[in-house]
Amino acid sequence: MFAWLASRPIRAKAEELYGAVVTVARTPGYYSDFCVPDTTRGRFEMVALVLFLVLERTKRAPGGMDLSRAGIEAFVTDMDDCMREMGVGDLTVPKKVKRAAAAFYERAKHYREALADDGDKSLASVLLRHIWDEEEASDAHPRWAQARALAGVVRRQSEDLSRTDDGSLGNLPALVALLQRALTETTGAMPTAPRRSGKT
Repeated sequence: MFAWLASRPIRAKAEELYGAVVTVARTPGYYSDFCVPDTTRGRFEMVALVLFLVLERTKRAPGGMDLSRAGIEAFVTDMDDCMREMGVGDLTVPKKVKRAAAAFYERAKHYREALADDGDKSLASVLLRHIWDEEEASDAHPRWAQARALAGVVRRQSEDLSRTDDGSLGNLPALVALLQRALTETTGAMPTAPRRSGKT
């Protein structure tokens, strides 16, 4: 069990960890520099992506599987709250939350498989398909440069997390900084492109 989990219930720690995930997912650079659609869908996709990266690392540490499951529960609770705040009817919310959870697991599978491939082409295709909602995820797509650059960021974030020792995962400000550093240090190499609103 993580030493930093011992002091508080897992659910409380999972909520704090999820808060860190949301902070990273809302980093302006994703939307301004990589042209991720600044829409409800785009923000959902970034939360799902960052949550996947963090939980993949968390569950490999002692006691991390429980925290990972609680992290997904925090995500589901947040989706429920957000939908109710958006005025979704009470009878519809459970179905939409169930779809959001299924979407997360689907994306986690795709991201895991893509990160296992050499190079970033597969990962860029997956990002293009999910974040920009494009079925034709090819290198001829106008957003391919952004997707390929974002794939490089995601791979670096995954590698940085893998090198992080178990105890450091409880230092949430440092965890946020670690993930944001990969984003900001890659921005300078980004090709410029006109912004285009995403699908919702």
